[in-house]
Amino acid sequence: MNGSFTMCGRLNILANLLNNQVSDELRIRFEAEENTDLCPAQKVSTVIKQPDGLQQLDMVWGIQPGWSKKLLINAQEESAMQKPTWRHAMQTHRCIVPCSGWYEWRDESGKKKQKYLFSHPENMPLYMAGIWFESETPQLVTLTTAADKMCKPYHHRMPVIIDITECDSWLDTSDHSKSELMHLNIVINQ
Repeated sequence: MNGSFTMCGRLNILANLLNNQVSDELRIRFEAEENTDLCPAQKVSTVIKQPDGLQQLDMVWGIQPGWSKKLLINAQEESAMQKPTWRHAMQTHRCIVPCSGWYEWRDESGKKKQKYLFSHPENMPLYMAGIWFESETPQLVTLTTAADKMCKPYHHRMPVIIDITECDSWLDTSDHSKSELMHLNIVINQ
């Protein structure tokens, strides 16, 4: 990332706990690799819906369209259905990204940027909304939305976090207009 910090640009994957919880909650075999600082351009484990049910699909985080000079890792949920880059994936290729949390950085009184971990208050999985793109190695972009009151002091945007009860609805691409999702409460750890 060339030393710059992109919003929602790092994930925390605590594999042992996450894998067991996601497998139980989604009733699939989920096996993400441990990575407490997962960066764009790295492999991320996601869940997609196939005709025979949910399944894990490992993807590369980020796409780089020919018109872009940098890797794109996020799309704004509010406009993704209208933007040509995201529209088709929003309609046909939705996924969820189970994670233990994500990081944001904030300037602290002129000092070096401080890294903050955002996670579920009871250490439950967070399910980020994503869209994916078919290629030899599938690629993923996470969706963001306006920050809630907990996240706003750290960044004006945050990932779209899907409640476990809404995961199946989000993954169901027969409803092309689905974009309003329930958000979980999160806690900040320093």
